[in-house]
Amino acid sequence: MVKLPDFLGGSGQDHFRPEFQVESPEGELHLRFYIPSHQEFALPATGIREVIELSPDRITPIPNASPLLLGTLNLRGRVIWVADLGQFLGEVTALNTDKAEIPVIAIEEQDTIVGLAVEQIGGMDWLDVQHLIAPNNVPDAMAPFLRGEWLLDAQKNQCLRLLDQMAILRSARWAG
Repeated sequence: MVKLPDFLGGSGQDHFRPEFQVESPEGELHLRFYIPSHQEFALPATGIREVIELSPDRITPIPNASPLLLGTLNLRGRVIWVADLGQFLGEVTALNTDKAEIPVIAIEEQDTIVGLAVEQIGGMDWLDVQHLIAPNNVPDAMAPFLRGEWLLDAQKNQCLRLLDQMAILRSARWAG
């Protein structure tokens, strides 16, 4: 007689061990990351085309372009602009491009794709946008690109800021 595996046996009811049950996530999936000034930001996963880590020599510098732009990148046969997200948001600390790999977040809306170079990727997390609060102590240059922030630690004044990718993609800063 052939013995059925444990998961096929039983009374027809699903019997799951508690250690294998996954809690249902709350909120929406977001990508968390850091810019050179060690501030943490998030973007909704729905607007991210992909996240890549690449050698700085794969980004082709463009002469006489805005200082926000690191250059262009060939992303699956399509040439896209790559910007230093920290400088785009008004930070004075430039991204260190003298390292083996640079994380780039490719965001898109319709036919527009832009690569945002960041210091470090923090990972994916389920975050509830209903718990967003108005941003505090935000530089004027950054304010138009924020949807809000989550307070992580009130004593340390730590927050996670949610970026508005549409505002970034439609910004007039790309022209400068």
